Amino acid sequence: MNKPNKVLILGSGALKIGEAGEFDYSGSQALKALKEEGIRIILINPNIATVQTSDNIADDVYFLPVTPFFVEEVIKKEKPDGILVAFGGQTALNCAVALFRDGVFEKYNVKVLGTPVQSIIDTEDRDIFKEKLEQIGVLSARSVAVTTMDDALAAAEKIGFPIIVRAAFALGGLGSGFANNMDEPADPGPEILHDFRPDSGGRVAEGLEGSGVRSSA
Repeated sequence: MNKPNKVLILGSGALKIGEAGEFDYSGSQALKALKEEGIRIILINPNIATVQTSDNIADDVYFLPVTPFFVEEVIKKEKPDGILVAFGGQTALNCAVALFRDGVFEKYNVKVLGTPVQSIIDTEDRDIFKEKLEQIGVLSARSVAVTTMDDALAAAEKIGFPIIVRAAFALGGLGSGFANNMDEPADPGPEILHDFRPDSGGRVAEGLEGSGVRSSA
């Protein structure tokens, strides 16, 4: 692909403690870098209180939710050459995956710049990611995907304690905790398990607390 003339960036959105601030910073640096290259920048970010949405950062800003519907509408209107999806946190990644699967990028001939969407899909699905690690000989903590409390308890017995219980998707660092035995619920374990959904679920993994590494795939 030749140097793009116009690029759309999915922005950081709402800022909370422990969430999205790093995307506002990294996204604003990406915007400045694109501007230095003489590329026209279109930004979608519903939050007016960010660095990204400050004056003279992007050429045009759409204060719209980062959802597949609104992003497609902006693509239709602006006709960008490329799109950057890695500067808006989990919301932007989910949106990009949905647009990719619906064929929107291909339909409007928009090139995804940076990390390919298929790589995002592969790394966010823990089973696929584990397979990818095994293919290149990288060891990972033993883990089992679960969708119910019974699944989680069975996985804990199979893996052995200590374990770490984590939701499939965590925003702001929430949704995971350690347990050292069957009588000690992972903090905040119970609500994690009760929130499991068949389409996302969670994971029970070998706990590596104390080893200097916390890892699961």
